[in-house]
Amino acid sequence: MPEQEQFRLLIGGKPVDAISGKTFESQNPYTGTPWATISDGGPEDIDAAVAAARAALDGEWGSMTGFQRAACLRRLGDLVTANAETLARQEVNDSGKLYREMLGQLNGLGSWYHYYAGLAQTIEGRQIPAPNPNYLVYTRREPVGVVAAITPWNSPLLLMTWKLAPALAAGCTIVVKPSEHAPASTLGFAQLIEQAGIPAGVVNVVTGLSREVGEHLSTHPGVDKVAFTGSTATGRAVAKAAADRLIPATLELGGKSPQVVFPDADLQAAANGLVAGVFAASGQTCMAGSRLIVHRDVHDELVRLVAERASQIKLGDPFDADTEMGPVANGPQYDKVRGYLDTAREEGATIAYGGATEDSLGGYFIQPTVLSVKPTDTVFREEVFGPVLSAVTFTDEDEAVTLANDTPYGLAGAVWTKDVHRAHRIAGKIRAGSVWINAYRVVAPSVPFGGYKQSGLGRENGTASLDAYLETKSVWVELTGGTRDPFTLG
Repeated sequence: MPEQEQFRLLIGGKPVDAISGKTFESQNPYTGTPWATISDGGPEDIDAAVAAARAALDGEWGSMTGFQRAACLRRLGDLVTANAETLARQEVNDSGKLYREMLGQLNGLGSWYHYYAGLAQTIEGRQIPAPNPNYLVYTRREPVGVVAAITPWNSPLLLMTWKLAPALAAGCTIVVKPSEHAPASTLGFAQLIEQAGIPAGVVNVVTGLSREVGEHLSTHPGVDKVAFTGSTATGRAVAKAAADRLIPATLELGGKSPQVVFPDADLQAAANGLVAGVFAASGQTCMAGSRLIVHRDVHDELVRLVAERASQIKLGDPFDADTEMGPVANGPQYDKVRGYLDTAREEGATIAYGGATEDSLGGYFIQPTVLSVKPTDTVFREEVFGPVLSAVTFTDEDEAVTLANDTPYGLAGAVWTKDVHRAHRIAGKIRAGSVWINAYRVVAPSVPFGGYKQSGLGRENGTASLDAYLETKSVWVELTGGTRDPFTLG
């Protein structure tokens, strides 16, 4: 057995062991064996990390200009690209996602840092005309302070970057707590911070096996903002903790996203988009387009096309260039998806393809699954977070929109049609933060991403994300040097 890689916490610019000295193992979901040893941090490590972040905010980083921060961000982006292969391998070993997908993702991740570098050097206040001519009034944009970033296991570095890049651009400092199911790549990334010229303590990473670690960070009195990506249930707890302290929170939570297919759509293109939306990354993405809402006239043909493509998906070693779908990322998620498949059968779902585990490969493999179901079925209503597509039919636009919006979530959606008028009409009616027309699963640093309803609060990416890490201060300057009546306003 090869020697396990060792990963340590980053606190105050130094790689350190957990104060307790404890470690835990990270398991490769394809091989089923541990591949890395991770420092097992606790609340006392969070305390040290928050203190380091505060000291950095009050120190060198806090006195740097936006132009200086921009230079650091550009260097960090270049370092991510230069180390893309190493970081991609760490993510694959942790999560079982395809190496070719993760390498592509890591090669593109630097663009987020370059984008926010551009914004960092344009942060500005404005002069405001005052009704009283004796005052000069202007605003300043200042960093919100120390940020707690709690990230998930499905795309650790991408979803961390959606928080880290705008936070650094704004001048904040940050403590990152990655998921215990996929912590290694975040610690690998942390090794690049010093090389980018970012002062010690600006970025800190604490990993821990216990949920207590994330809870302690999200409730820490030294934290000024929380940014969280994960389940809606945990997001509620994070939101409550933030509300108790009256600090802002950005929450990117669950989804159950509809893909609405009209009878005039290019069915081959729609089938390909459905495969991309729910089978890529083994369905383990918050934006998974797992609810197929298809016109009854083309239901059978489209389901046949998707099932046929699903039957050809090559499962296997994520590092194999021919593999198209890897395992589910961890044991608890594997059991959860299996439970949903059992429930689907009990509720009478028609299985067009899949519906079971793929035990011949070892690891946590679930067959790509295509189901025809009722709108009331559990698998159609709840987030499975696995490679499971559930299809229902509609007869007219109003019914399609009703089905699309009949969910507590509102993260994403898609419309498939050749009718340009209908495409924009339906996109406007779907209650979701992102809607693709004749496409699916496309993101960019400049385009806001986030959800309606129980899919979250706030937006990541784009200029709106930067605003979430800034406070606005109004400054009034009295110009006459005289005195005024102290008992009147203004």
